[in-house]
Formats: sequence, C-alpha cells, structure tokens
Amino acid sequence: MPDSTDPSPDPTHEHQLIFTSSQAARYLGVSLATIRRWTDAGYLTGYRTPGGQRRFSREQLDGFIDSLQRTGNAPKRHRSVA
Repeated sequence: MPDSTDPSPDPTHEHQLIFTSSQAARYLGVSLATIRRWTDAGYLTGYRTPGGQRRFSREQLDGFIDSLQRTGNAPKRHRSVA
C-alpha cells in the first residue's frame, strides 16, 4: 500500500493529473532530455510554472501518445555518443 505522506505521486497512478518533466519522462518511457527536446521542438505541449518549470497534464501526454499511434511517426531521438 503506498505511503499517503509521500509528496511525489506515482506517475502511473490513474488519478495523477499534472506531471513534472521527470514524471512525464517515466510515464512516456523516455529520458528527461527527450522530454526537453520534444517540448522545445513543439512535439509535446505543456506549460511552464512561474518559476520556469515544465508541467504536463495527463490529457496532454495521453493525446501525444494517441497522435503517435495514429500517425506511426515518433519524433526522432538523438543517439548519445558513448
């Protein structure tokens, strides 16, 4: 049973409505850098808090997933050089 005093809700929880960039990355199964690139490129929309932090609604993330499934076109990911 989850600890009700935990300040960071589980991003996979069905009642989660607003996601931070890190939570959105986990929800979509990509890296934080990918979330930043997709947002900067306009593929993924969200909003910024007064402090400049990115936030995403569950509806926005689910809509993004749906659009990828409909078109079959995922934004290109950059490969990291090892």
